[in-house]
Amino acid sequence: MSTSHEPTPGMEKHPLFHPPEEILRNAHVQDYATVYQESIDDPDGFWGRIATELEWFTPWTSVLDWDPQTFTGRWFPGGTTNISHNALDRHVARGYGNKVALIWSGDNGEERVITYSQLLDSVERLCHGFHSLGLEKGDRVSIFLPPTPEQVISMLACARMGLIHSVVFSGFSEAALKSRMEDAQPKLLITADAGFRRGKEIPLLQTARAPRTEILSIRNTLVVRRKDPCFPVDASSGEKAFDELLEGNRKKGPFSPAPMGADDPLFILYTSGTTGKPKGIVHVQPGYMVGTYLTTRWVFDIRDSDVYFCVADPGWITGHSYIVYGPLLNRTTVLMAEGAPDWPDPGRWWKLIEKYRVTVFYSTPTAVRLQMRHGEKWPSGHDLSSLRLLGSVGEPINPEAWMWFRNVTGGRLPIMDTW
Repeated sequence: MSTSHEPTPGMEKHPLFHPPEEILRNAHVQDYATVYQESIDDPDGFWGRIATELEWFTPWTSVLDWDPQTFTGRWFPGGTTNISHNALDRHVARGYGNKVALIWSGDNGEERVITYSQLLDSVERLCHGFHSLGLEKGDRVSIFLPPTPEQVISMLACARMGLIHSVVFSGFSEAALKSRMEDAQPKLLITADAGFRRGKEIPLLQTARAPRTEILSIRNTLVVRRKDPCFPVDASSGEKAFDELLEGNRKKGPFSPAPMGADDPLFILYTSGTTGKPKGIVHVQPGYMVGTYLTTRWVFDIRDSDVYFCVADPGWITGHSYIVYGPLLNRTTVLMAEGAPDWPDPGRWWKLIEKYRVTVFYSTPTAVRLQMRHGEKWPSGHDLSSLRLLGSVGEPINPEAWMWFRNVTGGRLPIMDTW
């Protein structure tokens, strides 16, 4: 393996790297210029064809209803669909229920593997639980959880019922959580007794309890018992154990997905707040579903055999789109990791890539630079031959990090810079 991260001599000013021939030969997009021009010349035809690759309950009357006066558009008006149905039921009905949907690695070393059938079952049971709590389509749910399977299950269950989820990054303070819940006005809060990072406990429920008392819209709090399986929830304040709610609905059977139209919200996700008050950005189901399905499929050239590892946190838009919805819409096996990249040692991510034979690795320039500081011995100590494509997101990747990332993973893989 080449370990140098210096540009090839003579190419320092304008280095040019071509993907391996086998990737080009089998790529979903063979001629990007032609595909791009088609999307410009006939956007309705282009997006309409993409949308038909997914399942709809009722057909749309038009692809895009655009108002040039207000510069606003409605995607697929008249049509109804459900993103949870397309991410789960569609695959199970086609015989892929036993395929692994989610591989999870916890900060404390715990690991879980969940198939598409198992994920669908958990989502449907949680929907029955939501229904028992009186939740209805259009109600908001705040999710204050670390990157765990319960976070994914909660998001998909909300989407299935037509509830609007608002995921709040689990590293936020009490004040940051409060401001987002004050705006969203959720009827339900989902959190955990604790999360973990670098071996340290993060008291999520403790952080959530104080602001919860000031948000009068909140009727109940679901508590994922992560630290202690016998953690005593405070029933007098509306707390219920997440696992008990799931178990209590084990025999309820299927839960039909709600038909979602052009104007039906999927989620509210708040901006970081670094330049002012956090702003809630609303995404609706049909348009978001088609967009994330296509970008995941084409940007990462997704194959049915892929094991896809994105290091983002679902508390941010990259995690929503490229850990949860986009990959699952494409029937991908997703690796999800809680915690830091260098805990318990700097080889953690490389170890996961080797163990689970990851094929697509989607990281960030900041994470790559962190790995650079730890040295090349960590990636070189693991078998990374399963990798076929790399990705970078979050900020422009600097040349030094780009070259290092390429070289320590074999020196030939394409890097999709999605900044």
